[in-house]
Amino acid sequence: MTVAHVNRIATVVPPHEIHGAFVSFAKTHLADERKRALFSRMAAKAGIERRYSVLSPSPSTGSDCVDGEGLYRRGAFPSTGERMRVFERHAADLAERAVAKLDLGYAALGRITHVVVTSCTGLYAPGIDSELAKRLSLSPSVERTMIAFMGCYAAVNALKLARHVVRSEPQARVLVVNLELCTLHLQETNDLEQVLSFLLFADGCAASIVSADPEGIALDRFHALTVPDTADLITWHIRDQGFDMHLGGRVPAAIARGLSEASSTITNGAPVGSIERWAVHPGGRSVLDAVAHGLGLEGASLVESRSVLAKFGNMSSATIMFVLEEILRAAAPGERGCGMSFGPGLTAETFLFHKA
Repeated sequence: MTVAHVNRIATVVPPHEIHGAFVSFAKTHLADERKRALFSRMAAKAGIERRYSVLSPSPSTGSDCVDGEGLYRRGAFPSTGERMRVFERHAADLAERAVAKLDLGYAALGRITHVVVTSCTGLYAPGIDSELAKRLSLSPSVERTMIAFMGCYAAVNALKLARHVVRSEPQARVLVVNLELCTLHLQETNDLEQVLSFLLFADGCAASIVSADPEGIALDRFHALTVPDTADLITWHIRDQGFDMHLGGRVPAAIARGLSEASSTITNGAPVGSIERWAVHPGGRSVLDAVAHGLGLEGASLVESRSVLAKFGNMSSATIMFVLEEILRAAAPGERGCGMSFGPGLTAETFLFHKA
């Protein structure tokens, strides 16, 4: 049976570091002093140092607008249409930068047979997949697939699809692009759970090549786990003022419970302690703590995930690829790993891999 490998991974973020500006602006939406104090404590413990956005921060502290473009102006947050226009202006450029960083060369680009793009933060057509094919001068017959609106675990589904393609067509070379501009969907609200999006989410893009070439990370097995009675904990709806996300406070506990009950199935019967590398989507510090608790992991097991969270925040589907990029650089040949990401359902998309 043909084994699919993630041969290369490249990641990029936009130029604007916005973490401090967004956190300061978020607190001004909380009139209740107790909520502001709680938010400040959560910000201090979030494990996030930097985040990036296609939006530049406002040049003046204390402004009624958090960004330099005037998109998020107090009392006049943008419509969905305005947000999508910004997405269309920036998305393909960021994706092209990520692919360029793969340093494939003209001949390798010509061998790409499939393009798979994930995004849950912007929609338009012809989309990023079509625009990339044109910009990269890919074959007119390249097969393109968009995986949209699946949230943070979409990258795992993209890898799963790429693996299916390579196993059925061993000569295939799949370009996978995971692009999210999460900062285009901030909401003007005094609801603490929604205001936390100012603290957590960020923009980023990852590009990777999946093929049968035996180099990089071998994709061994995938397994999806949906935790019962949790469908309301993570929701994502298109509304008049952007995409409205709800991330319930019970998510970490549900993740810990679900992983604890299914750990043997996720590892395909292998002891948790025999897995050397853990590529866990850093949905937040509490999510990583929940994974460690649910699986009984040692403190250093999630070092790559915590590193990515600190440096970039939560970039939805792109984030786990940032983690895999660090593991690809650090892992020794033969080391075994387990990856997982979480999203609406509440579903954990998991996979086993090893360094080729």
